[in-house]
Amino acid sequence: MKAQVIVSETGPEGLELQDIPAPTQHPGTYLVDVRSCGICFPDLLMSQGKYQMRPPLPFTPGTEVAGVVSAAPEGGEYAVGDRVVVASGLGGFGEQIAVVEGQLFPLPDELTFDEGAALGINFQTALFALQMRANLQPGETVGVLGSAGGIGVASIIVAKAMGARVVAVVHRTGNEEMLRGLGADEVVQLTDGWKDKVLELTGNGVDVLIDPVGGDVFDEALRTVAPDGRFVVIGFAAGGIPTVKLNRVLFRNISIVGAAWGEYIRTHPEVPGNLHNEIVRLVKEGMRPPVNHTYALADLPQALTDLAEGRVRGKAVVQISQ
Repeated sequence: MKAQVIVSETGPEGLELQDIPAPTQHPGTYLVDVRSCGICFPDLLMSQGKYQMRPPLPFTPGTEVAGVVSAAPEGGEYAVGDRVVVASGLGGFGEQIAVVEGQLFPLPDELTFDEGAALGINFQTALFALQMRANLQPGETVGVLGSAGGIGVASIIVAKAMGARVVAVVHRTGNEEMLRGLGADEVVQLTDGWKDKVLELTGNGVDVLIDPVGGDVFDEALRTVAPDGRFVVIGFAAGGIPTVKLNRVLFRNISIVGAAWGEYIRTHPEVPGNLHNEIVRLVKEGMRPPVNHTYALADLPQALTDLAEGRVRGKAVVQISQ
């Protein structure tokens, strides 16, 4: 089968499209024909040797799969022909993958394979952050930093589906129409005075702030959170890990919480299934994961380069077979 293989940890240029042996079905495993695979930052970091998981070279990356079961163990929950999404960890950027049952989840009938591949880490993380860590309530206001990125887009969509008002804060220009189309009620450009603009739009600040960015913006972002609000730290896409001025946390009675989905599920393995069930419910109520860019399997290095250089807005997906 064809697959993209990381042969050197030198970034996207270290990937090669190769013909490799198809996976073998062992007892208790499923084979899935991959239709689409989402592109996410762990894929990029793996190509650079910077991710916490560093498999021995060579290996095929790819963590967000949507496809069709082509072989199933006797007595398994899924049957041949079932449409599924797969939390693969590795191997998604190939034509077929072998997984165990705990990595499989049903793909809602309402979604295409591309949309299923877009459901993965970003939507799980957004729901984990908003529901489990921030305890978001209908009618509250959510601010989203880095709102044109994958986590930001998912956070906007999930927050709206949960009944929140959303203020999207964005660094890159030219995104307002896209963000409003996703459901953002307000869009604020991350320029001088952005904090005051958020406070002007919300009156007293946001109830929940989603921050996958970190870096220099953190201090001002903290000042946009309303008393009794929750500041949710998801990551540090800007590169810098900020420090906290605790006097602002104390006197405004603000909570700062972490939302490290990947770390959490290591000790709470039931969480992905529970979150997926909730995502399916929201999909049935009309929520849709957007697919903003599509690439062919041969173009995965370019896709990762586009992600690294900020050209991917929203979610990108590799179409492997349709």
